[in-house]
Amino acid sequence: MRSSGQGCWVLLISVGLCCVHRARPRNVLLILADDGGFESGAYNNSAISTPHLDALARRSLVFRNAFTSVSSCSPSRASLLTGLPQSVVFPGKYKSQSPMGRTCGPVRRGVKDGENLSEDAKSGACEGPASLLAASEWNVRPAPGCPPLQLLRPGAEPATAAGPSWHSHRPFFLYVAFHDPHRCGHSQPQYGAFCEKFGNGESGMGRIPDWTPQTYNPKDVQVPYFVPDTPAARADLAAQYTTIGRMDQGIGLVLQELRGAGVLNDTLVIFTSDNGIPFPSGRTNLYWPGTAEPMLVSSPEHPKRWGQVSEAYVSLLDLTPTILDWFSIPYPSYAIFGTKTVQLTGRSLLPVLEAEPLWTTVFGSQSYHEVTMSYPMRSVHHQNFHLVHNLHFKMPFPIDQDFYISPTFQDLLNRTTAGQPTGWYKDLHQYYYRERWELYDRNQDPHETHNLAADPRYTQVLELLQTQLVKWQWETHDPWVCAPDGVLEEKLAPQCRPLHNEL
Repeated sequence: MRSSGQGCWVLLISVGLCCVHRARPRNVLLILADDGGFESGAYNNSAISTPHLDALARRSLVFRNAFTSVSSCSPSRASLLTGLPQSVVFPGKYKSQSPMGRTCGPVRRGVKDGENLSEDAKSGACEGPASLLAASEWNVRPAPGCPPLQLLRPGAEPATAAGPSWHSHRPFFLYVAFHDPHRCGHSQPQYGAFCEKFGNGESGMGRIPDWTPQTYNPKDVQVPYFVPDTPAARADLAAQYTTIGRMDQGIGLVLQELRGAGVLNDTLVIFTSDNGIPFPSGRTNLYWPGTAEPMLVSSPEHPKRWGQVSEAYVSLLDLTPTILDWFSIPYPSYAIFGTKTVQLTGRSLLPVLEAEPLWTTVFGSQSYHEVTMSYPMRSVHHQNFHLVHNLHFKMPFPIDQDFYISPTFQDLLNRTTAGQPTGWYKDLHQYYYRERWELYDRNQDPHETHNLAADPRYTQVLELLQTQLVKWQWETHDPWVCAPDGVLEEKLAPQCRPLHNEL
């Protein structure tokens, strides 16, 4: 679950280490969508207008096989900022563990309807991030007398209304994480299922002055294979499109600020999302719709592959190694659990910007999304095969709150109980109750509907992927490595002790 901040929030981390013998410092801009998917022209969706993402894609290497390591908002961010799987990093503690520096706190843009201004902002003073921070509500227009985007580093002079303060002798890492296109119908239903009405200028909705809302006809949206093709789901997708357009325009504003400050051509720009879209088989699942992510990597120093598509299998766990590599910063040596030295399992993506690698394997890990949603899963993509291990396969798959009350899922429930056609590629029983092992050949079965785990013709493939997955679990100190038929006892031998629980 996310906080109620609906505008983008910006986290600025000072790298603090000098770049290596360069006349100008290298910088990084990391842009993150919340529950974003492939709804953009950059990924061949012609039904939606995303001119800024499309322009960024033309200056980027576009990844076709990028995956999150965990299909849940906060754990995904914790993993992204540390380079560590969610079984190692605890959400909420990632700031202190991040190797990329000290955080400066959220910087937000504007306020809602003039409310929640800090005292400094009310007086017109711009004394730092707090002057742009709406105390508890959404941010929809600049605070009086303050610039629209204020970027501060530790010890830097405050920006003025004339523009941001940039110090060319210090590199920066700028993390811009949008709330869009996350759902909000469970918490603020008056703004729509995706908060698509928020800031659109209508009565009671507030107004975002630098956003031109775009609405879409539900008949025109592209319905992904894993979403029911029904009027309710189409309307849901149309609302999602509007918020993606809001994020796209926000991305344009951020890039415009960097361009105007003269630092864009020194900045590595990365765009991706935390997990899959909030629809059936999406977020909270380790199926393809829940873990496959858009990823654009734009390097001013690597124009050779601009506009090209990479088929390499990459993970959000690769972003920390990539950013450290860009800054020529070695990964620190430290331990989290006792004497176990933490090792990154990801790798830098910078070599991919030069030449296509033969990378064919990524791993996934999911334990829970909400406190009542314990359903641990582990997965591995290897070449065209995808293996999912459902540790709690005897239990029904849990449903999170905002997805449960979504128009799409409510319509699916109503159609199922009424015995009407659902327009879906699965049924609820299949969705809730899963086999312990699920093996799919995505070349032959891209929708992952034919489980091959029990097929004797795929025994060798199953065993290979199981071996890879368990090896990765041991390497990442996964406490679930012995589950569900064993318990981990590290001081005993063997470490996996049998439970004799008939599994």
